[in-house]
Amino acid sequence: MDMKLEVVVIPVSDVDRSKAFYTSLGWRLDADFAAGDGFRVVQLTPPGSPCSVIFGDGVSSAVPGSAEGLYLVVSDVEEARAELARNGVEVSEVFHDSGGVFHHAGSKHRVPGPDPELRSYASFASFTDPDGNGWMLQEITERLPGR
Repeated sequence: MDMKLEVVVIPVSDVDRSKAFYTSLGWRLDADFAAGDGFRVVQLTPPGSPCSVIFGDGVSSAVPGSAEGLYLVVSDVEEARAELARNGVEVSEVFHDSGGVFHHAGSKHRVPGPDPELRSYASFASFTDPDGNGWMLQEITERLPGR
């Protein structure tokens, strides 16, 4: 049976500010529903993604800004980084990890520049939303077998 990741809930403190931030990235607004009891759900989808994010009022009990390790897969990390910067996002320089493919948590093992061998899965850039939820751009040019 297929099990597809459809939605990731991210905790935010200001729904309208978050909606403005993500729409400024070119993400599609799928829904903005409010109920009379203070419940509101906003759903946006990154371009080309089958998975969306949801945030709102009464949607999550997590601390705003506590989500990390949210990945956006891109075919060209330099181009994606530049696009985010053009949209006013503070985004890190492109980096790779001193340990090779993937990366350690935090920034201690970050090495400036893309992976020297330009391996798929090994070049990154990072940014946060206005609450501090942590996003990672990961360049994937060739999928691992079975993906």
